[in-house]
Amino acid sequence: MGNSILDDVFDSFVNGAKLFKDREVLRHDYLPEKLPHREDQIRLLGSTVAPVLKNARCSNIFIYGKTGTGKTAVAKYVLSHLESKAKEYGAQVRFCYVNCRMTGSEYRVFAALSQSVGLSIPFTGLSVGEVFDRFRTGLDQSRIIFIIVLDEVDALIKDRGDAFMYELTRINETLRQSKVSIIGISNDLRLKEFLDPRVFSSLSEEELVFRPYDAGELRNILLERSKLAFQDGVLSESALSISSALAAAEHGDARRALDLLRVAGEVAERAGAKAVTEEHVRQAEKHIEHNRVIEALKNLTLHSKLVLLSVYHLNKSSASTGEIYEVYNELCGEMGAGLLTQRRLSTLVNELDTMGLVNARVVSMGRYGRTKKIRLEISRGLIKDVFGDDNRFSELLKYEPKCLHKE
Repeated sequence: MGNSILDDVFDSFVNGAKLFKDREVLRHDYLPEKLPHREDQIRLLGSTVAPVLKNARCSNIFIYGKTGTGKTAVAKYVLSHLESKAKEYGAQVRFCYVNCRMTGSEYRVFAALSQSVGLSIPFTGLSVGEVFDRFRTGLDQSRIIFIIVLDEVDALIKDRGDAFMYELTRINETLRQSKVSIIGISNDLRLKEFLDPRVFSSLSEEELVFRPYDAGELRNILLERSKLAFQDGVLSESALSISSALAAAEHGDARRALDLLRVAGEVAERAGAKAVTEEHVRQAEKHIEHNRVIEALKNLTLHSKLVLLSVYHLNKSSASTGEIYEVYNELCGEMGAGLLTQRRLSTLVNELDTMGLVNARVVSMGRYGRTKKIRLEISRGLIKDVFGDDNRFSELLKYEPKCLHKE
């Protein structure tokens, strides 16, 4: 094989200019030593959970804010400090962090909670109720104050409803020797609308809102991280400024800013550049945007995919909700999926709009009232590529809706 194509690739990587000192620092699950511009939130959360150090239950807390505003980092930061303080004071405190989007079902959430009080739960085979009962019994025997962090709880509630939250918020009524406090974290500011009012009021005894970072704050965050991530003098001033400006324009998302820097560094490295420039950041943005859309498409729920396919099939500059519903109706029939109401379909259209996959605008029809006009925001080719890889959907791509041939 001698000098294969890969030899060049690997050698140039090993011998090329070293741009990164430690690229892990730019990943979003990295927990930094200090969290700039979040001191107030840290103090607030700290004072809310402090009562557990005297073995008293603390209030349930609800934390809101868009992605990349530091919610998870602050929660983990405060709780890890709380854990070491609790050891110092001999307080019986334990906490469990669960990412609800990753965990994906009530069963797995309760299984994770059970494990952290020392029970092992089979991967499947029990009912959710059964797992919950075992958890409650095991928890009561532990004689602890248990703080549960449910991150991205909005994802699970939208997908599965809020029955499991109802169980959890009521759990203290049946515990005799242990106490539970819940910290819910949501990326969706409208989560109230999805929750039963009783659940909401018991869940949000305290509320904490994280506002987006502005460009200056993002620049500080990136500067701190880039010192650890890159070799000295590798990152140009302009690359730093433009990464913070782009992320601030989005909505002050630090996670996105860190991604931009990391990918820009990788782009520069592959090009054999000595420094990371503004141009590398621009390329990184295209790269990330493309991947984000593909990820978003793959991760849509079944009905959101069907709604998007309906817009795809209508293939016109803009369609009304009524037209979409007709096509959606047929696609559900083809796939043997239960139909959602037109009102529910409207909510899904709004979510696709928020994600930037479709554009939905309200148009006035004069005295005929107002209607929504919906069009695709992404290329038809992209939808073909992603859905064409999925056996269930590749057939639906070729399907020709009957309602379109009536005319």
